[in-house]
Amino acid sequence: MLDASAIAAGFHQLAPEQLRTALESFLPRNATTAEKISAIEAGLRSPAGESLRDAMARWIVDEIVPVTALVPEAYVSWRPPVRDAMMFVVARLSPARLAPKLLDQIELPANTPAEVRLLRLIAKVPGLQKLGQVIARNQHLRPALRHALAGLENGIRDVQPEDIRALIQRDLGPRLKTFAVEIAPCILSEASVSAVVRFTWRNPDTGRRQRGVFKVLKPHIPEYFAEDMDYLQGLAEHFGDRNHTYGFPADLIPDTFRKVRRLLRHEVNFAREQKTLIEARALYQSFPGVRVPKVIQPLCTPRITALTEERGIKVTNAAARLPASARRRVAEQLVEALVAVPLLAAAPDAIFHGDPHAGNLLYNNRTGELVIIDWALRERLGREQRRHLALLFLMVSLRDPVGTSNEVAALSQHHIRMTSPRGRIVRETTTKFLSGMPASHLPSGADAMRLLERVAMKGIKFPGSLIMLSKVMFTLEGILGDVVGSDTAMGFTIARHVAQHWLAHRSEFRSPLMTRDWFALQCSALLYTSRLWVQWEQAVLDRFLTANSASPAPNTAMTA
Repeated sequence: MLDASAIAAGFHQLAPEQLRTALESFLPRNATTAEKISAIEAGLRSPAGESLRDAMARWIVDEIVPVTALVPEAYVSWRPPVRDAMMFVVARLSPARLAPKLLDQIELPANTPAEVRLLRLIAKVPGLQKLGQVIARNQHLRPALRHALAGLENGIRDVQPEDIRALIQRDLGPRLKTFAVEIAPCILSEASVSAVVRFTWRNPDTGRRQRGVFKVLKPHIPEYFAEDMDYLQGLAEHFGDRNHTYGFPADLIPDTFRKVRRLLRHEVNFAREQKTLIEARALYQSFPGVRVPKVIQPLCTPRITALTEERGIKVTNAAARLPASARRRVAEQLVEALVAVPLLAAAPDAIFHGDPHAGNLLYNNRTGELVIIDWALRERLGREQRRHLALLFLMVSLRDPVGTSNEVAALSQHHIRMTSPRGRIVRETTTKFLSGMPASHLPSGADAMRLLERVAMKGIKFPGSLIMLSKVMFTLEGILGDVVGSDTAMGFTIARHVAQHWLAHRSEFRSPLMTRDWFALQCSALLYTSRLWVQWEQAVLDRFLTANSASPAPNTAMTA
């Protein structure tokens, strides 16, 4: 066992680079891996456990996975909260989870890259894995770190095939024989809380063998889930109490941890996702070019979701193999499928995919079909909300300050009259936002969400569903940037979707937009060119005045 008193006395005096050697010296000589883990765990549980945790946390964040290597110079202001968050988690992981991780870090070669060490640290810690997935969507991260974190979307490997197979056999029991199920020997992919394996089965309706995939809750998740939820809640409260320390908006960091917590809570609720998949499949049934896997209900349990196997590869990888014109069509297809279809759905309440990162979007280059998977996180918006949201996207695309202001006010949590003080805030913020967009810029749905965020910073509140949808739009914007590398004119793509898909089927035309909305849009469209012309003239005038003000003043003595 580790000498607790020696740890307490000595570790605080050591520099980070000395801690590894110090810890190694306390481990029992010629011990097995299990005995070493047991020794570290005993030390963590001892009276000196807090000192050991603090020392190990300092070693991790300052030496082996230094924050300076993870957070680029452009985000230097984020280094203190990132360091504090890492220290917080190490201080709260149970000894049984932390001990093997510490031994793993000690035994890794000294030249192991920080990115590799980070992935090993967060193995079997779904809260941190999910946080890594969220952070990986920031395109400004150092490429090596972003590439490593992007692997968390599809590249997690912390469960064995035999463990997944045993769970399937235990949960399905005699149904495996009834439906002649044959399970593949290897894991197809892993996420933070689940693993996916292929299988074939005999469909009694057709009498034929068909391909499917099992999405299975990992065996260790029930054991660790409560602890992960607790430290994520603790992180949200910790940064909420100390937001003034870091100089960020009060809710910025806490909201990130709340989002990760919500993601995890929904991802372990397989029954909820199974119902969502059925609803999503019905939503896209009549929309060509988009598929949602079909739930195989006889083979589902609270820990297993059985689905039809859909062919395709990660959409960003698929698009990289296509010419520019085809990539543009893929981008428009993404906007139509993830924004336009649910936005203009006939149902009273329509669902949006709540986590559209590239790993959840597969593309089949041969058929041109987009497959949307992993519906654990979704958002539901009512008909009236979607009506004003659609109008907001279109009015921002038309750069209409009056129409846009009206829709921002309509989407707010409380009714706002445009003549009230809050109405003036909305109008002034909107006008400034639209006039600040370059004339060459094609506005997107993400621009509309940036406007809502800017208005929210002025004290105007919006429903939680819109806040979550804004994160979805920013995630989608990043994927579209990877696909086409430029603006995608999201608002115009929505308008084209309306014209080509909905107006072509007038008998089925039941979008949330009303007749008066179409009239308002047509009137705004007529003035679109003149608004652009005025903005262009203003830009030219501003440059002219700036150039003149920079010119040297005439010599008054000589001119006299």
